[in-house]
Amino acid sequence: MRLVDLRQLDVHELGPLLDEEARLWQEELHWDYRLSLDLIKKFLDSRSLAGYAAMEDGRPTGYGFYVVEEHKGMLGGLFVSPRFEQLVVGRRLLGDVVETLKGTPQVSRIEAQLMPFGASLDGVLAAQGFRLFPRQFMLFDLSGFDPEVPAFTPGLRIEHWHERHMQACADLIQLTYANHIDGAINDQYRSRTGAMKFLKNIVVLPGCGQFEVQASFVLREETSDHLVGCVLTSMVAKGVGHTTQLCVLPGHQGHGMGKRLMLASMDALKKMRGTELSLTVTSSNVGAVKLYEKLGFRTLKKFVAGVWPG
Repeated sequence: MRLVDLRQLDVHELGPLLDEEARLWQEELHWDYRLSLDLIKKFLDSRSLAGYAAMEDGRPTGYGFYVVEEHKGMLGGLFVSPRFEQLVVGRRLLGDVVETLKGTPQVSRIEAQLMPFGASLDGVLAAQGFRLFPRQFMLFDLSGFDPEVPAFTPGLRIEHWHERHMQACADLIQLTYANHIDGAINDQYRSRTGAMKFLKNIVVLPGCGQFEVQASFVLREETSDHLVGCVLTSMVAKGVGHTTQLCVLPGHQGHGMGKRLMLASMDALKKMRGTELSLTVTSSNVGAVKLYEKLGFRTLKKFVAGVWPG
């Protein structure tokens, strides 16, 4: 096995491996990953995808890529074909990507969320000094769903997402995650600027499927534009939605508002003939996990988020 710079390969060479990865996303997570792979292919075409591919007999068996944004390095993805020794190849790829990021002068933080299809690489991240946060990928079957969405507290109003909510929603995210475990995993949550980047990635750009306005809601005070909560949803496959964000201001938590927002989103998807809804949650966020389990979500896959603090 040898590693080569991804910028030496083109779409034709990496294509079969990407197709294999798309099949596993569809089979195991019910996610049409082709939109994300189309973006990867564009970077391959322009010879600007930073990372490495593992080669055996002239064929790629796995690849990993990364992005550097100001002070932070992010592992954008890592995949090894199940037809090869996943742990051996994955260790080598992940180790080289991490070492490259650590050697990049401006990088003082590295974030990684790798969805495993086969061998787990948690040990590699731990050995590299990453703090690990167990997470869950959960799925809900909408086929038998017939909700009764309870009313919200008087003085609050629920309405569909609109682009005018961007700044208020960024403020909501920053305030919600200031002292939250997810703020330790994703540092974008901890500033207005970062929260705005996160929102643009899921609302404007295809960072997580196709954003769906009809299944995305904000909860605001009737007398102002101040947001109390939100649920944002994207479509990641035909009939399959994905909750990209659910948050409620700390001072308003514990009153069932998160549940009502989720029910509103699920009801909207059902009316749109949606069949399933998925989401990810940090396992130590016990209240959220219990909420999703009570609603009927089941865990399809467990994975980890890793953070190297520099």
